[in-house]
Amino acid sequence: MTYHADLLARAVPRYTSYPTAAEFTDAVGGKAQADGLAAVGEHEPLSLYLHIPFCEKICFYCGCNTGAANRRARLAAYLDRLGEEIDLVAARLEGRGRVVRVAFGGGSPNAVRPADFDRLSTRLLDALGGDKASWSVEIDPRNFTAEFAAALARAGVRRASLGVQTFDPEIQRAIGREQSFETVARAVHLLRDAGVDSLNFDLMYGLPGQDETLLARSIEQALALAPDRMAIFGYAHVPDLIPRQRRIDGNALARPGERFAMAEAARAIMVGQGWQAVGFDHFALPADPLAEAARMGRLRRNFQGYTDDPCDTLIGMGASSISRFANALVQNEKNNGRWAMRVASGMLPATRGVTLGPLERLRGRAIERFLCDGAVKIAALPDATEIADRLAPFFERGLLERHGGEWRIAEAGWPYARAMAATMDPHRQVSARRFSSAV
Repeated sequence: MTYHADLLARAVPRYTSYPTAAEFTDAVGGKAQADGLAAVGEHEPLSLYLHIPFCEKICFYCGCNTGAANRRARLAAYLDRLGEEIDLVAARLEGRGRVVRVAFGGGSPNAVRPADFDRLSTRLLDALGGDKASWSVEIDPRNFTAEFAAALARAGVRRASLGVQTFDPEIQRAIGREQSFETVARAVHLLRDAGVDSLNFDLMYGLPGQDETLLARSIEQALALAPDRMAIFGYAHVPDLIPRQRRIDGNALARPGERFAMAEAARAIMVGQGWQAVGFDHFALPADPLAEAARMGRLRRNFQGYTDDPCDTLIGMGASSISRFANALVQNEKNNGRWAMRVASGMLPATRGVTLGPLERLRGRAIERFLCDGAVKIAALPDATEIADRLAPFFERGLLERHGGEWRIAEAGWPYARAMAATMDPHRQVSARRFSSAV
């Protein structure tokens, strides 16, 4: 596919929400969170996300809100507060809602002890239900144990995501993520034995010293372990915002054109192996629920990326986690200590967010469907003429097609999807906020 440098020159959001977190303010917080919980319907399907901001080892590239799990007392205190937040949410819901999705993310949820995971899972079930829900967890293979796998089996976890990133030893050292192929393979074996039947691998391109050949080798090694899904996305190097990234040599990173070539090489390998491309950076085996959702027009985007999660309401718990309600997006206090103080005092912990009026919901839906289905009708948006003007360069170069009143991403246009989506975001026309590379 052709690389058009000018169309990818501007850094843009990944659009896991609209408006993005860059538009959150401290004028929206706890009250919006309370109102959102109060508005949950009697039998409304709910998705829950629990954030565990700890890792046994901190990787240099990581942009997550996480810290070292080197003090068990601190981790135990965090889990106690997280249990209390679960109870706070349950009290506000008063039995309303039906939990259909539960996700544990981080950080690394397996940084906690298996017995602690058991207690957290039990407390969640007792307070909010979810015994028939689909449970998923993010896993760091480096410290994944048979004991933790058994805890996942007891909780009924059927989906898991492994942070692989790369199998190349030199690149692993450069990004602070050393893990052998055998380490990942052992984690896969334990997860499969524990009943996980949908397994995702996260891989990255644009890493220091990486080229197409090394990326292809890592993809081939990943495929040998038979995952069901893979996300292959570009490393976002923003050391001014994420100090730990200063340990990565910026001079060793791929140039924009090289990143584009790596992304396209990854897509060609995956599709050539019979995988279904899902959006701009995910892939799934045709029988996986994510691929089915994409084929049926049920694919969604939330704070975890592409998903087959059908819920409109997502309740985030834990420091920095984000909730999505009908009329607002709200984020919990980011600082672990301040978050814990709010929860301990019986306060809902959201401190930032943005309200969603009819236009924000309409625009958010348009961006989501564009990135999920590859098609959008912009006529309903008040700035449709301006959006069409901004999309014109993509149309002229065959990256976008018009079919009646619908704009569709051409096959060659998927690497430009985020850049095209940004034309529908009025905030991106005036904001200088730093985001990741568009590809």
